[in-house]
Amino acid sequence: MAVFRPPEDRSVRDPEQFAPHLEQENGGPQSGAERRWWTKVLSLMHPNILLVRATLLLSLTLLSASALAAGRAYVSNEDGETVTVLDSHDGSVVATVAVGKRPRGLKLNHDGSILYVAVSGLPKCPPTVPDEECAKLKRDLTADGIATIDTRTLKLKGLLKSGSDPEQFDISRDGKRLFVSNEDSARATVLDTGSGAIVGTIPIGHEPEGVRVSPNGKWVLVTSETDSTVSIIDSSTLKVLKTSPVGLRPRDMAFTPDSKTAFVSGEGDASLSRVPIPAGAPVSRVVQLPQQARPMGVVFDAASNRVYMSTGRGGTVAVLQVAPGGEKLLKEIPVGARPWGIALSQDGKRLYTANGPSNDVTIVDTSSLSVLKKVPVGKGPWGVVVGP
Repeated sequence: MAVFRPPEDRSVRDPEQFAPHLEQENGGPQSGAERRWWTKVLSLMHPNILLVRATLLLSLTLLSASALAAGRAYVSNEDGETVTVLDSHDGSVVATVAVGKRPRGLKLNHDGSILYVAVSGLPKCPPTVPDEECAKLKRDLTADGIATIDTRTLKLKGLLKSGSDPEQFDISRDGKRLFVSNEDSARATVLDTGSGAIVGTIPIGHEPEGVRVSPNGKWVLVTSETDSTVSIIDSSTLKVLKTSPVGLRPRDMAFTPDSKTAFVSGEGDASLSRVPIPAGAPVSRVVQLPQQARPMGVVFDAASNRVYMSTGRGGTVAVLQVAPGGEKLLKEIPVGARPWGIALSQDGKRLYTANGPSNDVTIVDTSSLSVLKKVPVGKGPWGVVVGP
């Protein structure tokens, strides 16, 4: 009996097309009965071949979806002038991208296709150096801006000019604008993400740093370190509605999902303040940490109703439970040397901290409130953001 060998053209779908191939392979024409037998066999095989093919395609689709769900964490390395890209599933380093001078604040656009990174040509000046000495350091104004990275190719796309010394920023709800703090000029700059044009500048208190857009898109909050205030800005008119006193040297803030409350970290007095929005008053101090703490980054987890706050030189992440009766400090998790930037995974199961002096990122399990692992990154990690 003939041995069936499929033709080289795998796209053949009609069993009758196999008959000439069988004749050629077996040295001559086959009987009508033999042809009919092979036609029946191939007809029975054909649906199974399609089923196998469909199963393989489905498997590949599920694998791709799984890889996408795993996501990435992006870490700005202030002293290394790079961004480290981590696989957020296992913490492995995917890539390192050169981005520009002093990368600090960073954000993903809403679909995760573009990573924005604030870069600055103003030299880093340690706290122990007097301001007048810092002012003498040579700066590179051409380096200031918001760098853009294509997250598919992990290639640097360009630089959006955003005023001098940008440090932190946030993205409007519709993704069309960036609100940028310019630390050395006491202003916030508003950029059009499509054209790159500056559409407005807003006078803010001295040393503006933290920037957050409310979930409803109506308000933009900007902290001022020297003035120890938070400015509440109308995102449509770009006017300051209210300036509220908070803890000393406010660094960062996080909104509740209803946009009615913001929690603001105070580096200078180891505090966390609650600010009603948009009224801006009364401001309440919800926690007072030990004085060695230097609160920095803040995130709010809506699923667990918790606030996570990095404590800088304190070396921990403070975890607070938010309840109708008030906020309660649950735990301080030791994470490493001077945690600064902080980010929560999309499912809320993992927390990431950028630890500057030790050049690593700590990954925390939020269910057990314990450290899972530490991952070496670039030099001087400052900020971290998690996304697809």
